[in-house]
Amino acid sequence: SATADDGTRDPYTIRLFTEGVPSSETPEQAALRRSVGGENDSATRQLARFVRDVADNDATGMRVRVIYRRDRYLRGGDHIPFLERGYPAARFTEPAEDFAHQHQNVRVDDTGKQYGDLPEFCDFPFTARVAKVNAAALWTLAQAPGTPKNPRIITSNLTNSTSLTWARGPEPDLAGYEVVWRETTSPEWTHVLPVGDATTHEVDLSKDNVFFGVRAVNRSGLRSPVAFPSPQS
Repeated sequence: SATADDGTRDPYTIRLFTEGVPSSETPEQAALRRSVGGENDSATRQLARFVRDVADNDATGMRVRVIYRRDRYLRGGDHIPFLERGYPAARFTEPAEDFAHQHQNVRVDDTGKQYGDLPEFCDFPFTARVAKVNAAALWTLAQAPGTPKNPRIITSNLTNSTSLTWARGPEPDLAGYEVVWRETTSPEWTHVLPVGDATTHEVDLSKDNVFFGVRAVNRSGLRSPVAFPSPQS
């Protein structure tokens, strides 16, 4: 439901909870992250950015509010076992909650207050819009190219430019790739550079100053989630 415990309503927003540091991170991956950053660039965070890009629009009628947290306080969703096994996963949930209708035995207390998850407390138009958000994300993931594999920043030499490489995807309608970047303090990708059907590109920007990513584009203009590169010496 889009109705909170105080009766206020926000029927056109859906929260998307998404972790930063991966639950499945190995000690080696943690050491690399501490060295070069990337706390806000897990595959799950890239998935969340992708979902908002394709599902926050007039077609769904919803605003996707990305929350940089694995889940709510004192709760844990069904996405967590997937995260623990290395899958990008995130949780949709309503913008504000009425806890009387969650995980409660159906009952009426001494004050006459109704508890329990009952049909009269469900907001079906809201649920339908949430279904559109999920459908938009899943359809675009299915139709767009896959996330680029093996993205790397070449670190064999100290230079003030950045050389990126990645593996070419197998999609028959693949049109090419885009290099994206942003300031390290920015949560969103702010710059996009089309680089064509290539597997390497050099950007006249220091890898020390910004975060880079790579995404694939097909001939219909659909884009994959961004791949965050690792250093390669």
